[in-house]
This record gives sequence, C-alpha cells and structure tokens, in this order.
Amino acid sequence: MIQHDDLIPSQNALPSSFADKVGQIYSKSVSSIHKKKNGQFLTPVEIARFMSTLVFSNEEKLKLLDPGCGVAILSCSLIETIVHTNKNINSIDLVLYEPDQNIVPYLAKVLDYLKKWMSEKDIKFKLTLIEEDFVLDNSICFEKSAPLFFKLEDKVFDIVISNPPYFKIPKEDKRAVVAKSIVWGQPNIYSIFMMVASKLLKENGQLIFITPRSFASGNYFRAFREAFFQEIEIQHIHLFGSRTEAFDKDSILQETLILKGKKKALDMRLAEIVVTHSSGIYDIGQYSEKRYRTNELINYNSTEKIIHLPANEVDDNIIKLFKTWTGNLREYNIKISTGPVVSFRATRYLFTEYQNGTIFLVPLFQLVNTSKMNFEWPVSKRNKPQYIQLCDDTRSILLTNKNYIFLRRFSSKDDKSRLIAAPYFAEPSKWEYIGVENHLNYIYRLNGELKNNEILGLCALLNSNLFDIYFRTFNGNINVSATELREMPLPPLADIQQIGNQIVLNEDFSQEKIDELINSYFSVEHIFANE
Repeated sequence: MIQHDDLIPSQNALPSSFADKVGQIYSKSVSSIHKKKNGQFLTPVEIARFMSTLVFSNEEKLKLLDPGCGVAILSCSLIETIVHTNKNINSIDLVLYEPDQNIVPYLAKVLDYLKKWMSEKDIKFKLTLIEEDFVLDNSICFEKSAPLFFKLEDKVFDIVISNPPYFKIPKEDKRAVVAKSIVWGQPNIYSIFMMVASKLLKENGQLIFITPRSFASGNYFRAFREAFFQEIEIQHIHLFGSRTEAFDKDSILQETLILKGKKKALDMRLAEIVVTHSSGIYDIGQYSEKRYRTNELINYNSTEKIIHLPANEVDDNIIKLFKTWTGNLREYNIKISTGPVVSFRATRYLFTEYQNGTIFLVPLFQLVNTSKMNFEWPVSKRNKPQYIQLCDDTRSILLTNKNYIFLRRFSSKDDKSRLIAAPYFAEPSKWEYIGVENHLNYIYRLNGELKNNEILGLCALLNSNLFDIYFRTFNGNINVSATELREMPLPPLADIQQIGNQIVLNEDFSQEKIDELINSYFSVEHIFANE
C-alpha cells in the first residue's frame, strides 16, 4: 500500500489536476530505468486537456478506451471535456488498460476520485480497469476472423485517447509476433497500440494519440501506414516546434505529434487535414493553424504513403516546390544502399594503422570521415579503425572502389542538419576495394560511374537548407533511411549537373555558399525572406 499525504485531492479539484499531481509523485518514486523499460512518459496536464478539446460528440451514450493509461490523466481530461461540452450525455463507459503493477496503486487513487467526481453529475458512469497487456489482450484484431468479433458491442468504442508506451521490441516479442502483418524490422510498440485502437473503434469513432513522428515515414512503418490508413482518416495533426518541450519532465529523443482521426472510408473529394503548431506545452493554446487537402500531405497512391507535416509557410512552399519535380534517384539510374560493414561483427579484420607487408588492407570509411561537402581519410580517432583486411571472409562486404556520395544514416541531436553528405572521388589505381561501415549510406551508379559534376551537384542539394527543411517535414527522428532518399523528388539531372559545374567554378564548398547557390538556382530566395 502506498502512503503519501499528497495523494489526497484538494477541495473541488478537477480529476485531471489530481491525476497530474499523482503522476508527478509517482514519477519521483520510480527510477528512470523503470520508466524507460516500460516506455512511460506521463502526459502533461496541458497536453491532456488540449487533446481532449479535439473530441466532438453529442451522443447520449459513449464508450471510451484509454490503453496504457498510466495515472489516467487523459481519461480524466476527456471526461471533463465531455461533461462540459456534451449536453446530451447521460452515460459514460470507460475502459482502461494498465499492466504495470508499480503504477496501479497510484492509478487507483485517481480512479476513486474520478468516480466520486462523476457521482455528483447526473450521468451514469461505469469504469473498468484491465491489468493486462493491451496488445495481447486484443490479439484477435490481427486475425482473419476479426470482423465477426468486432460486431460484439462490448469491444467497440466511440473514442480512444492514448499516450502509448514508446520503445522498440524484438521481432520475437509476443506482441511483434501477433502484429507481424504490420511490422518490419524492429518495431516500436506505439504503432501496434495505434493499430489495435483503430480496429476497436466503431464506424465514425474518434481516435486521439500523442506519439513520436517516426511513423510518418520510413520502411519500418510502411506496412503500418498502409493498414492504418485503411481504418482511419486523419483529421487533425498538432506539431511541436521543440523536441524537448512536449514532455518537459522526461528525456524524449524523438519529435512528437498529436494525431486525431476518424474511423471511416476516406473520401478524397471532401477530406482535409487541419495542421496546428505550437512551440511546446506552454503556448499550446495559442497555436497557428492551416488546413490542407489530404492529398497535399499524403500520396495514397504511392508505395510509401509518407506523411508530410509542414509547420509553417516556409515548409508549405518548399513542399509545393518539390512536388513540381518529377525526377528521383531511380529515374537517373542512381542507387542508394547502406554500408555493409558492421564493425562489431568484423572486429578481427579492422585495423587502426596500416600493417606494412604482413596482410593486405584497404580503406574503411565511417561517420568520422564525413562532413558536409567534405571527405577526409584517414583520420586519427580512438576506436575508429581506418582499415579493413581484404581476404576471403571480407570480400563479400567490400565495395568496388569508384565514385560515391557518402550520406550519414544518423544525425546527432546537436546537428543543425539531418542530411550530411560527402563527395568521394575514387582513385581506382590505388585501391581496388573499399569498406563502408553501416552507419553510412552510399550513393552510386549501379552500371557505370557517377560523374564529378553529378556528385557535387547532388551533394550540394542534399546539404542545402532547402533539402534539409523538406526532409524534416516527413522525418521526425535522427535516422536517414535509404528508403526515404529513394522516394525524395529531385530536379532534372541536367540541373543537378549544372549545379555541380557551378560549384567547381566557385571553388567554395561552404554552407553559406551552397545555400546561396541552391536558392538562387531555383529562385526561392523569397521563400526564406521572412523566415
């Protein structure tokens, strides 16, 4: 039993205020390791109340679901909003999931107060807490017989509101196995929560989630996007300008968003998405707003179904510019792949210094060798080998030495740019093979050679502020995947070559000069004029 004098609501306190206070007490009682293991990032009360305002209902009876509820701050905020705005409401049925036994006693205090608060309203209130894993308890969602199951009234909800757990799970995890139809690689649990919730909604039911932005793009979430969009029409997305301010009490490495959608068939003639934006929590009530046709932000006819999320007028105009370009790497016979050398698997073949005459070594290129418009090898840095042995065991993971662009697969959270590309001009007479570590992507022409002006032109584009802003409209984390680059629109190849020629003439590879050249070439200076 927990004992704490502060676990008593103040007089006339709203349930959400009490839940917020209990959540802060709970957070101090458990380690950061425990919270990270369980993907627990408790929702600030300001965000909970904002999410609740996205709900509209005038129904007399509502069935609500809060999967992974924590201390139920979202449920409390939602019910307060419904009671205040829906004059027809006479019955609320709330179902919550919370499997973490450490938080359940704190949750019980909140739910006791919520029941007391609701007893003073002229509204029938039923509350059910399920202390089981949400995904496994609803695993039938992913079975072929699921449509029959969802006709059962006790498992269909009007509104789902959630701040799901965020953490990656291994492919052999029971939840990943259950949801194998929508996962690829190492899945993040939050997307499985979103999928299950979408299945549990009634027709025209509403779904409100706060999650990382990572599902908006990338190969890992492609199957999820395909399945999710068959269930849910996105109606509203709220973006935060700061990575850290959405959850000010916790360390969040991914950018977050709030998504509101409706369970219905998408009508492209009528569908639109409202995009709102605030810097963080404390200005969330003074957000900016813009409306878009759904097909302006999501190309449902594409393979990837990437979601573009413009936060302002600059983003908006840049997306429009990119939509005018019809080229891409594939069209120009240019490939992008991930470096095949995985250091920890090849440790015995890696060397810091050249071994004269004893074994045959070739260069190994890593993140440390690349920066914007600059490639440097060798470099002397601890634990960053610069050579790899050429032998029968390594030949399959080495590349032919020819012209490449090296693009970092990960950016540091301190990097100003997500896209960091370095030109590499080969000297085949010196090395027949090279090694490329798997923290780098490499761009190349499959049957042939990238020309020098193509390398410089494409590098300049990728390193430009213009491309960085476009990339950020659909990528909300530090990863740069080859899949995303394959889909990225590019200007005509002749323009890329001409930009490369201009860089050679300028003999200036600085970021300032690159941005000046790219902005001038595409006549987009006006886009940044009021930035």
